[in-house]
Amino acid sequence: MDRIGLIAGNGRLPFLFARAARKKGLEVVAVAHRGETDPALAAEVDRLTWVRVGQVDRIQKAFREAGVKQAVMAGGIGRVRALAEARPDLGAVRIISRLRSFRDDALLRAVASDFESRGVTIIAPTDFLGEVLCPEGHLAGPRLHPAQEKDVALGREVAMLLGQADVGQTVVVHNGHVLALEAVEGTDEAILRGGRLGGNSGAVVVKRCKPQQDLRFDLPAVGPHTLEVMQEVGARVLALEVGRTVLLDAPALFAGAESRGITIVGVP
Repeated sequence: MDRIGLIAGNGRLPFLFARAARKKGLEVVAVAHRGETDPALAAEVDRLTWVRVGQVDRIQKAFREAGVKQAVMAGGIGRVRALAEARPDLGAVRIISRLRSFRDDALLRAVASDFESRGVTIIAPTDFLGEVLCPEGHLAGPRLHPAQEKDVALGREVAMLLGQADVGQTVVVHNGHVLALEAVEGTDEAILRGGRLGGNSGAVVVKRCKPQQDLRFDLPAVGPHTLEVMQEVGARVLALEVGRTVLLDAPALFAGAESRGITIVGVP
């Protein structure tokens, strides 16, 4: 393999993947989504094609013309934007017509299956980025006190149930009360809503994989921006699943947590 495809969404993960792949000597053929992907990605890849959300055939054509046989999905697509601004082409209709469920995992697996039927195998971006996965233990900020440990345990239990329903990956807890569950609005809005309901004082944010998570796509991810959102509502703890949460710019994440007095822990 001398080239790899990148189906890029928003955030920093497409950048991290592109740099890691090029360090391995691979040509990176990227497809970016208008309104989602940072245009600066163009400087990090060898080829870039812009599409709108839902234009499956255009992505496959770009890969076919470039001779891409393997590709990754890196970065999110805002679900509210996807619902409002999607421009499905015949490829998307082909995939949707086979679905029994429109939940995230079923849809992403169907997309991967369709690409594979056309000669492009979807692999995990973390195959190239193992170093960005969350390690175990106390990672930054003050040590947890007993009440926070209980909130982390409650958040993980509820997050597992939320994931089983294929709804979201984030739960906000405070003093034994579940304040917010992530749904279509995304992580940031869930944190803001939960933190405000908790009186802007000490909420615990828990992120974990869905039990049935396909590790090729949609892994939980946090970065320095997550801390900014937490600080806005006084959230004090960020608990992450070990080996299944992506840390975007970990040095800045840990330094930011220390300066803000926010605890980050990796929980197995």
